Amino acid sequence: MKKLFIDTNIIIDLIADRKPFSKYAIEIFNLAEHKKIHLYTSSHSIATTYYLLKKFIDDKSLRVILLGLFEFVSVIPVDEQVLSKGLRSKQKDFEDAIQVYCATTIEKIDCIVTRNIKDFKGVEIPVLTPDEVCSKL
Repeated sequence: MKKLFIDTNIIIDLIADRKPFSKYAIEIFNLAEHKKIHLYTSSHSIATTYYLLKKFIDDKSLRVILLGLFEFVSVIPVDEQVLSKGLRSKQKDFEDAIQVYCATTIEKIDCIVTRNIKDFKGVEIPVLTPDEVCSKL
């Protein structure tokens, strides 16, 4: 089974139904629901998604939605080791470095899925856009 680490923007695309991007997020999550792939994200992504979407979705509903994601997504904790590596990283963006180091904790990870591939240059894990992932699965 393919193992994909999904960036925050993919989760937001799904929940906020940001068109045209949500099309691919929905497809990725449908594959996970049907046990065709295994999805991972960071605890930071869940917190950031909540923070960004609480302005548009009422608190109770958003919490239920995020809890529902746990059926399809394994959450990698952002711990001291991940933070230390991220702070020492050559990645320009600290938040992206956190994502990369969370993804590296997953044994045999296939790729990171993000719409911001330019922010992940030089990463040892393949980085694909959602449409690229959907075309390969």
